Amino acid sequence: MKFAVIGGTGLIGSRVVENLNAAGHQAVPHSLSTGVDVITGQGLEAAVAGADVVVNLTNSPTFDEASPAFFRTSMENLLAASHEGGVGHVVILSIVGVDRVPDLDYYRAKVLQEEVLKAGPIPYSIVRATQFMEFMDATLSMTADGDTIRLPRTPIQPIAAADVAGVVAEVAAGSPVNGVVDIAGPDVYPLDELGRLTLTAKGDGRRVVTDDTAGLFAAVHGDVLTAPNGARIAPTHYTDWLS
Repeated sequence: MKFAVIGGTGLIGSRVVENLNAAGHQAVPHSLSTGVDVITGQGLEAAVAGADVVVNLTNSPTFDEASPAFFRTSMENLLAASHEGGVGHVVILSIVGVDRVPDLDYYRAKVLQEEVLKAGPIPYSIVRATQFMEFMDATLSMTADGDTIRLPRTPIQPIAAADVAGVVAEVAAGSPVNGVVDIAGPDVYPLDELGRLTLTAKGDGRRVVTDDTAGLFAAVHGDVLTAPNGARIAPTHYTDWLS
């Protein structure tokens, strides 16, 4: 099959392209760097022309109140171009528990993206993943102050980007589910504990202080970001990934 992978040069997209091509398909990566702009629509029709499946892995450049406009416009533009091009399946990547964190602008924006896709004219699949292991350094930097990092006890179930990409490629190559596929890593950690584990493994002498009001994940209440019933559990453990 032929795949157009929008956002296909990024952390997940590049791996999805690699996996699909290794399986014998024809997957082509598209992004701003290849001349495709999902906001203005530039290059979009040409990118999806002739594709059996479109995988949308684009991401908002910000995580604030501007992100809903990005996801609405990009999803509407992509669906219009895909419908015109005869695409039979659209796949997006979202977040486990995304509809249960109303206090975060970015999570509300991803819910909006899902809703636009569901209301569109093309069969679809939504893959929801837990937090990527690769984003832990960025999470630590958000609340770092000198030698101290403040983190809440929010339960996190980290997943490796390679595992996410494998499932996205598999779902894209299958029939549309017209629903959600949840995937998560195999282990749950309180975020503050995960921070300490990460710093120790890296030989980083900074100290993690537990603060349930600190950072992005302070807006998350309970275990809503961990695997729901029926989720697929990926094989890579965080401690193995760190090593």
